[in-house]
Formats: sequence, structure tokens, C-alpha cells
Amino acid sequence: MDFGLSNEQEMIIDSVKSFVEQELYPYENEVEKSNHIDETLAESIKKKAIDLGLYATNMPIEHGGGGLDTLTLCLIEKELGKANFGLQYIVARPSNILLACKGEQIENYLVPTINGKKVECLAMTEPNAGSDVRSMQCRADKEGDFFIINGAKHFISHADVADYVILFAASGTEETAKGVRKKITSFLVDKGTSGFSIEPGYKSVSHRGYHNFVLNFDNCKVHKSQVLGEVDHGFDVANEWLGATRLSVAAMCLGRAERALQIATEWAATREQFGQKIGKFQGVSFKLADMSTELHAAELLTLRAAWKDTKGEMTNSDAAMAKLKATETLAMVSDEAIQILGGMGLMDELPLERIWRDHRVERIWDGTSEIQRHIISRSLLRPHE
Repeated sequence: MDFGLSNEQEMIIDSVKSFVEQELYPYENEVEKSNHIDETLAESIKKKAIDLGLYATNMPIEHGGGGLDTLTLCLIEKELGKANFGLQYIVARPSNILLACKGEQIENYLVPTINGKKVECLAMTEPNAGSDVRSMQCRADKEGDFFIINGAKHFISHADVADYVILFAASGTEETAKGVRKKITSFLVDKGTSGFSIEPGYKSVSHRGYHNFVLNFDNCKVHKSQVLGEVDHGFDVANEWLGATRLSVAAMCLGRAERALQIATEWAATREQFGQKIGKFQGVSFKLADMSTELHAAELLTLRAAWKDTKGEMTNSDAAMAKLKATETLAMVSDEAIQILGGMGLMDELPLERIWRDHRVERIWDGTSEIQRHIISRSLLRPHE
């Protein structure tokens, strides 16, 4: 494994760093205080990202995307992840699940999403189906060439700005060795479809300016051509692409942890107490050492998984370890950074309190830490069963 950057990668990362510092950082305080991103600002950021070639870098070149490999994508995610989540999300990296599009779906959904004319959101979680996805109650009943969808989804991010939803719904049952199990089908459902409505979700302490919503489906009629992948095989679609999503979460957490460590280091090197820089005290310097060590370990796990994915060798366990380590490292680093700065660390004059607040959701969405540990442990134990 060689994680040395090529000249092309260095140029890309430099461009992303400059973009984040010039186009995202200046608006962080405004978004944090208002919990809102102005539509004009969002369009401006999107246009600049598209013009610079930073939009949809994870999508295939043949459909208009950047076509970058997973390792380079993780390096980009790391830099974008340093900024307010709502702002960095505008520089879209569309869901890889859309690569399951076929036929007219490619021109109707995949291509417009890649070129910025459409935005997608993903709807899987329900009030009674979080980590236990197969217990979902939202159902799709087939009637001729259509599916009639009934049920609700919650915690659905950025549904307010999305043009359509990638929806997962129960479409039947099957007998397995472990009993009856629900079959799941994924659909592409346009906003404005009769029977499909959106309402505000819950107020979260994490990611201001980036909101969640409740989606309601009441006899929502969807044509069979809107099925993404194969009927009853929605999990196949999700499982094929979820690993990349977990690497994205891991990489963004690395970026935020790096920013927190930098702030804490600069504070320790300049803040004086008891007649000397506080970094001279082991109580502070040892914290910095532990923060840096954990951050480097998390980064290596993430880059290793990305490197393996580029070669087509990444396992679910690889992605799970990267997400687990990176999200929990961010928790540790952000907390210790605030401890080093003391009361000042909790003030909104600095981004630390935001990083500290925002980190909490990272250990929950895209698979909780417990789910990641389950994936890792099962990969170890399964060969012995």
C-alpha cells in the first residue's frame, strides 16, 4: 500500500482546500446561527463547484461525473468534511445507489442528478425500523403495472431540496431458515407524485442548516418502471453501494477531527498559564499526543479500505472498521480539544462546539457503532460456524 499522493491528487486536494476556505468557511457562522441556508447562496456554491469540476466527482465519467477512484474521493471528502455539513453537502456526491439505474432511469434520474439539475434523497428509516431495517412497515403492493405504496419514513435528510426520493419499501415475504422475512424493493419516487407528502421532521443538535423530514405515502401510485434494481431485491441494491457511503462518513469525520486537533494544538502552543505555554504541561501535551495517534490510526484504516475498494477487494468489514474508528475518533478528539481550550472551547466564536455537537450523529446514521461492530464480529466468526 502506497498512500503517497500523485501530482494530480495534490492538485485536486489543493483545489478543494481553497474552495472550502473561500466558499464555505465564510458562511459557517451565519448558517450556525440561523439554522438555514439561503437558496441564492446554495445555488452560488453549487455553480462554483460545478465550474471547478468538484460536483459529482464520485459518478462515472461516461454519465458526466468526475470518475475519481475511491481513495481520491476519500481525500476530497476529508477536506469538504471540515466545513459545516449543510454547506459542504451542496457540493453533491450523489448516492452511489443511483448506479443501479437502467434504461430511461439513466436519463431521467442519474444524469440530471450528476449535472446538478436534480437532487435525490434516500428514504429507508422508519419510526419502528431503524437498525432493524427488515421490520419496516412501509409497503408496496403490486397492482398490474403499478405499485401502491403506503406508510411513512422519518429522519430523511434534505428532503426539502430533493426532487425525488430513493424509497425502500416492503414488497412481500419469503420463508427462510430463520423464519418469515420481508422482501424489500427500492423505488424512484418523484416529489409531487399523488399520495406522497413531506412534513418537517425533528429539531437536531447536529448539522445546523441540514434538516430531516417525515415522508408520508398514502396510496401513492408508482409505475413499475420506477423500480430501482429488481423487484424484491432492494437490499441487493443497498448492500452493493452502502460500503462507499460508510467510507464517505469516515473520511468527513477525519477532516473534522483534523480541524479540531489543529485548533487545540495552536491553542496549546500560544496560551499561557502559570508562566508558560500550556502545551508544556503533560496534562495537555499527552492529550494532543493521544488525539494525533488515534487520528492517524483512523486515517490509515479509512485509506486502506478505500485502497482495497479501488482494487475491488473491499469487504463490508473493511468499511465497517473505517466508519467505526473514524466516528469514534472524532468523538474523542472533539471532546479533548474542548477540554484543552476550557470554557472557550464551548463558545461559538470557534468551530469546536459545532464539531463537538455534530459528531454525535455520525455514530448513529449509516449504521450505528453497534451495527459496525456486529458486521466486524460476524466476519470473524462466520468461517467457524
